[in-house]
Amino acid sequence: MAFLYHTFKLLANLVSRLPFPVLFFVAGIFNFFLHYIIRYRRDIILKNLRNAFPEKKPGEIRKILGQYYKNLSQIMFEVIKLHSIRPEKLLERFTFTGLEPLAETLRKGQSVIITIGHCGNWEWMGTALGQVLPARGFAIVKPLSDKHFNRYMESLRHRINPDSTIPFHRTYRTLIRHKQEMVTFNVFAADQTPVKEEANYWTRFLNQDTPFYIGVEKLAKALHLAVFFIDIQRTGNGKYNGEIRQITREPEKTAEKEITEAYIRLLEEAIRRRPDNWLWSHRRWKLTRTPGN
Repeated sequence: MAFLYHTFKLLANLVSRLPFPVLFFVAGIFNFFLHYIIRYRRDIILKNLRNAFPEKKPGEIRKILGQYYKNLSQIMFEVIKLHSIRPEKLLERFTFTGLEPLAETLRKGQSVIITIGHCGNWEWMGTALGQVLPARGFAIVKPLSDKHFNRYMESLRHRINPDSTIPFHRTYRTLIRHKQEMVTFNVFAADQTPVKEEANYWTRFLNQDTPFYIGVEKLAKALHLAVFFIDIQRTGNGKYNGEIRQITREPEKTAEKEITEAYIRLLEEAIRRRPDNWLWSHRRWKLTRTPGN
């Protein structure tokens, strides 16, 4: 496994130095193999799409499937590009709208939780955001099962923004410490399937009963953290815009599950607007709702 990892890392470092037109040409070749040869998680993707959009015809579903594979292939190569891209070049390719209310919240001394989904290039988003906001930024991450590739991803995340991740299991204690030391923004991709023991909030999402973590809401209320949402949308090859929406600056005044529901509806709206942009190959609906949930 170590040999495979070092071979991959060598090739990835070479690929990262390709000009963007060549990079996307290679991504196009990879897309063909992913879609038609490997057929990567095709059954899972199709099942998810059909259940999420029962109103769409088979031809529409197949079109989204093809767009999804293309989008996923480009994101993979874009993430590799983080190894060598200059910060100023990244900011030319990843812009934000609605940035000022978020920046103003941080300037006033209130730390922030930024909720996102696995839409667009979330890795680029976190790196770019760390360059434009007046506070230290952190991404809450779950370590990959393979220690070698986890170390590689961490090296990409930390290249431009050093020490910018927090392991998921250390979130609460780390945010408490940071609150005493500095103003921060903290990025949560809160759309993953919770473990069965933490599937304590169910709602309708994309036409299906779906469990969500409520940890973001609990953290916001316990630590007086403002909550924002960023809709990441591709605007071209290797180009994105993050539309920033405020959920609340006063979490203590919100009703129970209000923050969680606001996040879920904003995410659902973003996915419906650009269906191929979300991570459909994830087994999001592997848990079954039981009576009482």
